[in-house]
Amino acid sequence: MMTAARQITTGNEGLDTILRGGLPANRLYLVEGAPGSGKTTLSLKFLRAGIEAGEKTLYITLSETREELAVVAASHGWDLDEFTVFELSSMADVFGDGREQSVLHPWEMELGETIKLIEAEVERRNPARIVFDSLSEMRLLAQDSLRYRRQILALKQFFAGRDATVILVDDMTGSQNGADAHLHSLCHGVITLERLTLEFGAARRRLQVQKLRGVDFIAGYHDLNIKHGGLEIYPRLIASDHHANYVGEPVPSGVPALDALTHGGPLRGTSTLITGPAGSGKTTIALQYLYAACERGECATIYEFDERIGTLLLRAQAFGLDLQKFIDSGCLVVEQIDPAELSPGEFAARVRNEVEGRNARMIAIDSLNGYLAAMPQEQQLILQMHELLSYLSQKGVVTFLINPQQGLMGSMSGDLNISYVADAVIMLRFFEADGRIRKAISVIKNRAGQHEDAIREFRIDSAGVRVGQPLTAFRGVLTGTPEYTGDRGPLMEDR
Repeated sequence: MMTAARQITTGNEGLDTILRGGLPANRLYLVEGAPGSGKTTLSLKFLRAGIEAGEKTLYITLSETREELAVVAASHGWDLDEFTVFELSSMADVFGDGREQSVLHPWEMELGETIKLIEAEVERRNPARIVFDSLSEMRLLAQDSLRYRRQILALKQFFAGRDATVILVDDMTGSQNGADAHLHSLCHGVITLERLTLEFGAARRRLQVQKLRGVDFIAGYHDLNIKHGGLEIYPRLIASDHHANYVGEPVPSGVPALDALTHGGPLRGTSTLITGPAGSGKTTIALQYLYAACERGECATIYEFDERIGTLLLRAQAFGLDLQKFIDSGCLVVEQIDPAELSPGEFAARVRNEVEGRNARMIAIDSLNGYLAAMPQEQQLILQMHELLSYLSQKGVVTFLINPQQGLMGSMSGDLNISYVADAVIMLRFFEADGRIRKAISVIKNRAGQHEDAIREFRIDSAGVRVGQPLTAFRGVLTGTPEYTGDRGPLMEDR
């Protein structure tokens, strides 16, 4: 009866999550990717985890010198002296000092001597973790694809007789067609790193596990960043893995007339889309709910893609919402997001950290257009936002999504059709009456329960958010071109 292999940590929490615990020990793995994708950093972190566990480690380098490796290690606060490095970056190491490489020297001897030196060093050190960097130099020495593959197979057989977990690093520069399918078949697992250059903003990096025998890993692409201390990997969010029990009770805003539109407020575990033209009060309505949550002692978070935090706080204070006191107490977090520097995976990880690390019970995203700027393709945005909202729903978090529409009056449109993923939709509109620009509010969708179908006027001023009577004397308010059909009795005036 076969037993499952012992798993060892890769030294990276995100990668261990993707691998469902780590790598099966005493196997041969391939880490491949273009230069600059993070292979060396990932490999050094793998060895460092072994050092911290009291294991012997060995870094075999055919490409980078010890000095170059020291620079990489120092950038993460590591001392290369902690690692055992076997450097084969010059042919003098292969043939000994005093013997020069010659065009007359057979390349078969070059590769053969290199393999012998590597095997001798492994037998002498007897390490539990080995990194072999990189296979591109092996291809150059072999000069023949068949001989190269034979040598890789021979290395695999050599390592198979030892209690060692081996990572082969391949920068894919010597391979004619990118990924080497034969090499993939030889290895127990394959991890691919990619570096993508967008038309604007920072380079994006991502990772995927191509294969891992006997492990139900999390497939697909996972965003990552290279930061001080190693790679920060953000496992792809799977909402069904994060269910938590909660009571789906309504969450009030502190404004009874506003709550009455949804018969008490949005329910826990639901998402509400607030849509309307610029300046109609979308963010302020969301802030009203966040303010009420903080007053109840619940943690809340707002992600600002568009507006500056200082402007947001000043405007909220003018409407009677003193958010600063809740920020100072730690109950409210307002995070400024630069979409050009943020990957979707990292954003999802930040939201998870707020929910699971800080127990945030209410999240607001302002705005979806800003979030769209962080994504290269709209379809990916829809899918990832849907998964993020499903995760927040599983956790019982109330979510507000702010979606500005183009135009002020008349027919309006948005850059993003995301209303179908939200549980409730609150629509804001401008209309004109008595020579003044006024605002109307209505709920056009509420999956979680009943909602009022009336169109009401609302105002935001120093008295806060106020909701008036149904606009029964008007028709066509939702179109932005209302027609007056009665008296002005229902309209709100200054108090």
